[in-house]
Formats: sequence, C-alpha cells, structure tokens
Amino acid sequence: MAILPIRTLPDPVLRQKAKRVRTIDNSIKKLVADMRETLHADAGRVGLAANQVGVSLRVTVIGIPDEEDIILINPQIVRRKGERQVTEGCLSVPDYVGQINRAETVTAKGRDLSGKEIRIKAEGLLAQALEHEIDHLNGVVYVDHLESMDDLRKIEPGDIEI
Repeated sequence: MAILPIRTLPDPVLRQKAKRVRTIDNSIKKLVADMRETLHADAGRVGLAANQVGVSLRVTVIGIPDEEDIILINPQIVRRKGERQVTEGCLSVPDYVGQINRAETVTAKGRDLSGKEIRIKAEGLLAQALEHEIDHLNGVVYVDHLESMDDLRKIEPGDIEI
C-alpha cells in the first residue's frame, strides 16, 4: 500500500468524466487499498475519488468516522430528496471551504470490491460525501456549485474536507 499524492485544481484529470471499471481485478484492489491508506493518512478526511489521485476510473472510498469504509465502484446517484445548505471543503481545493446546497437524502448504487451490487440510502454527512465524490467522478468539483469563487473562505479548525 502507498499514500498517493492528491491532485489539486487546475489539474485536468479533475475535470474529466472518469471511465467505468470493466473488471475488478488486482489492479483495482491495489488502487482501493492505496486510496484507503491515502484517505486515512490525515484526520478530517471523509472521501476520496480515484481521479483525485490521478486515476480516471469510477472508484471512490468514503470513510465516515467510527464507521466501516464504503468502497463504491461505478457509483451513481439514483435518487435525491430535499435540500440543505452545507459547508464543504475538498482535498483538491486545499485550505478553503464554501457554502453549497446538497440533498438531505440520497440513494446511490454501485459495486463493492467483490463485484456485488450495493445500494446505499444516506442522509447527513454520508449523503454529502456520496454526492461530493460522485461529482468528482463526473468531473465536477464542489466550487462549481458556488455562485462565485468569492464565496470561498479560508479553512478554520473543525471544518471537514470531503
């Protein structure tokens, strides 16, 4: 396993729609292991999409504190309900956060590391993380949801970087 470097804007890989994973082989399992190690290298990290480490494949790892990591391959949001305003940050836009709108609840589906289809209904931080990471896989960064880049503010202690 290895801690991978995080790509930051304006790296073009962050703006590409990631490719579907055709086969969950050893290279995908190694990527997931490296992504998990990278995610947990610093406290306060919640999620990581493969393109954030320079790999344009539809793979994400979400690590909500005190819960088991969620690994999703070829994830997609199948339902959104409600709306709420959240403060969001991102490893690919270091040292800044902004207020954006996210769904109150989301339902996402994808495959786990064994290839089994899974469906997750989520609210709160997990719903936010699912939307954030799947946005990444679609070439969207949270700052795209801001009305203006002037709405970004320097990160403060306690802010969460998704």
